[in-house]
Amino acid sequence: MEKAIIITGGAGFIGSALAQKLGVEGLPIVAVDNLHPQIHPEQKRPEALPDFVHLHQGDVTSPATWEAVLEKWHPHVVVHLAAETGTGQSLTEATRHADVNVVGTTAMLDAFSSRKIVPSHVVLASSRAVYGEGAWSDDRGAIFYPAPRSHAVLAAGQWDPLPPGGEGKVSPVPHSAATAFPAPTSVYGATKLAQEHILAAWCGAMQVPLSIFRLQNVYGPGQSPFNAYTGIITLFIRLARKGQQLEVYEDGEIGRDFVFIDDVVAALDAGIRMPPIERRLLDVGHGVSTTIRDAAGTVAKLHGAPVPAVCGKFRDGDVRWAVADPVPLEVQLGVKAQVSFEEGARRVGEWLISRGYA
Repeated sequence: MEKAIIITGGAGFIGSALAQKLGVEGLPIVAVDNLHPQIHPEQKRPEALPDFVHLHQGDVTSPATWEAVLEKWHPHVVVHLAAETGTGQSLTEATRHADVNVVGTTAMLDAFSSRKIVPSHVVLASSRAVYGEGAWSDDRGAIFYPAPRSHAVLAAGQWDPLPPGGEGKVSPVPHSAATAFPAPTSVYGATKLAQEHILAAWCGAMQVPLSIFRLQNVYGPGQSPFNAYTGIITLFIRLARKGQQLEVYEDGEIGRDFVFIDDVVAALDAGIRMPPIERRLLDVGHGVSTTIRDAAGTVAKLHGAPVPAVCGKFRDGDVRWAVADPVPLEVQLGVKAQVSFEEGARRVGEWLISRGYA
């Protein structure tokens, strides 16, 4: 077997961009991907995947996939990106999400164990969804973890969580893996947290360094314009290019940390180059809160669309606010997000237009 960097979900948005960055490392890169039609409607090798990457089309949940991959390649570094991702979709397709995200992870580990393979480093792309509503503070500065916002609460237009006493102002606290308690509010988030626990248990027993990166809202050129469950910026741009008025959910003040693909790749690349001694857990984001109203407004202005309208609609399972604490990533790996939201949205628009998608 030849040593290689194995990237599960490697033909996807992040995997393709990361492979391009890792191409200078010298080791062969193998992308394991089922080319799901929700992401790859034509089910063929994506243009963004570099030519030097060895693509193995197969399902990570299938032992036969791993048998074929491991017959030829020895996973020196494993970057585990393969996952079903839609937060709202996971509520109605829970089995699909659990199968890929949980069983896909255990199937990979079982394949390694059956062949007595011990990688030198495992890297997991986890998600901010593991935090659920995250930590908030009340008007006295006391930290609390609100319950998930129920359908009834959202239908009543109660957008911000209430403090334990039921009254007073509240403020969200940035996500920090070192201090925040994970409490997923979606099936997707629960499966990503399960991935973290499964890999931590296996890597701990096998003495394999493990890096877990909890990614905020990743966007950028190359993100599938066909997937209705991810990539709100791509969706906004496509609608704005048609001159349509963008709809903004809730009261428009949903807070998100939009982190550009180049900045995410920089974090993953740094983590691969500097493996931890045992386990590393970091958040990846810009550290800046952009409301959905402001994001829609920026996109509309860039493309000459009408001012967005706050519609009051909502999605069950959505969280109110999610922004990373970027300091630990910078301190530990020297990586700090560089691309502002306005610049990133402009680049995505240019890419969509150049490909005829908008």
